[in-house]
Amino acid sequence: MAKKINASAKIPTSVVTGAAGFLGSHLTDMLLARGHKVIGMDNFVTGAVANIAHLGGNKNFRFVEQDVTEFIFLDAPVNYVWHFASPASPVDYLELPIQTLKVGSLGTHKALGLAKEKGARFLLASTSEIYGDPLVHPQPEEYWGNVNTIGPRGCYDEAKRFAEALTMAYHREHGVATRIVRIFNTYGPRMRLNDGRVVPAFITQALKNQPVTVFGKGQQTRSFCYVSDLIEGIYRLMMSDCRQPVNIGNPTELTMLEFAREIIRATGSRSKVVFKPLPQDDPKQRRPVIARAKKELGWAPRVPLAEGLKSTIAYFRTKV
Repeated sequence: MAKKINASAKIPTSVVTGAAGFLGSHLTDMLLARGHKVIGMDNFVTGAVANIAHLGGNKNFRFVEQDVTEFIFLDAPVNYVWHFASPASPVDYLELPIQTLKVGSLGTHKALGLAKEKGARFLLASTSEIYGDPLVHPQPEEYWGNVNTIGPRGCYDEAKRFAEALTMAYHREHGVATRIVRIFNTYGPRMRLNDGRVVPAFITQALKNQPVTVFGKGQQTRSFCYVSDLIEGIYRLMMSDCRQPVNIGNPTELTMLEFAREIIRATGSRSKVVFKPLPQDDPKQRRPVIARAKKELGWAPRVPLAEGLKSTIAYFRTKV
């Protein structure tokens, strides 16, 4: 059985895999702000030094450059393991399908092994992609999904589904205290310009006054959660007693055509919308049911889209 978490530790120690990524770096900032020591890990396949450069010299932050699919050795007590390492955008996992599958399987195995060894609580950053192209809308945690295992998105979807299964196996067999968050579309500063996701794609095109590319007829829907809201929900989940998967995302739903027009308006761009064929297995609808997060965590998103886009666009102006 796993050792009990050392609740008496005055300064908790957190390990964050994928610490140089978009979400991992924001999580690291929050943990440091809330009094944790943080050991960040990343191999910079998709993460960036710039995302954690501001932490240089912080006595409570230590960085380890490591591929988490390999054995993790830390000669230090650990209270929490936050497993965020993974390519997480279509561009990344279409270019890196094997690495994506390996970090979801072998990487999760190694991170769980660390949590088991240290008696630490473990949180898996899963994804709304485990629901695939959903036949149920909006998506509650009880929905099992509709995933094409051999399609171009299957490497990411199945890596995360396996990671969830492995996490629950460690909980049941070894008694590891585990948490699973299913992350829906999130946006904010530190997203990469060319990562293929809709927010950086639309903003970059709009800031350059280029045509804003909408796939299909633009009627597929997404919901967008600002990064600070998401990280707050994830933190609350780790600190809670909730052992079931929890959706964290914003239930306000927009069509891609509506969102493209909102980005053009918010950037003051001269761009026009252009339409291109819909990619294979692109989900038609994506919106979380967040009743469990509200009940178990007292969490709901607070940042309005217009406010979140303002800071996100300001960040992208410095990069374009």
